[in-house]
Amino acid sequence: MPWPEPVTLEGKLATLVPLTQAHAGELAEAAAEGGVHRLWYTAVPAPEKVPAEIERRLKLQEAGSMLAFTIISSETGKAVGMTTYMNIDAANKRVEIGSTWYRPAVQRTGLNTECKLMLLRHAFETLGCIAVEFRTHFMNRQSRAAIERLGAKLDGILRSHQQLPDGSLRDTCVYSIIASEWLTVRNHLTWQMEKPR
Repeated sequence: MPWPEPVTLEGKLATLVPLTQAHAGELAEAAAEGGVHRLWYTAVPAPEKVPAEIERRLKLQEAGSMLAFTIISSETGKAVGMTTYMNIDAANKRVEIGSTWYRPAVQRTGLNTECKLMLLRHAFETLGCIAVEFRTHFMNRQSRAAIERLGAKLDGILRSHQQLPDGSLRDTCVYSIIASEWLTVRNHLTWQMEKPR
């Protein structure tokens, strides 16, 4: 039996459902919005490459190294992005939350915070994870700030960690939340979702 198994996670702003090719059209539309796929230090697929990206993620899921989700907006009922548990280490009960992207219209709306809260709650409270990682490009200041706002701590920077398709080298910032921090992080994220705006 795979660990973790496919699951649907439901919140107020979004629902995370297992990724399928049925979401390709809406995800291509989301990737096209505002040219989000052109941002060089992210890995948002070009609209025409969305079906291939879904296939890639599903093959990794079959191999046991990823669990892929489509992010569905509660407001529109449409797919607005993707996220995953990746680099799954079942033996050590560790996952990375990553390969996440959203259409610009839902960025900075609380939807990302809720999605991370749902994924973290499932990881720590259902799967019994001892740690959850987040990784991002050193140059992706927006992503780094968002990860830090969650309450994750910087473990370190992997210098020249990956070569990107254009030949440039990626320095990868590695963050984590460990099981003993989960209650504090959960309280923080719940407050972020509930506080008066």
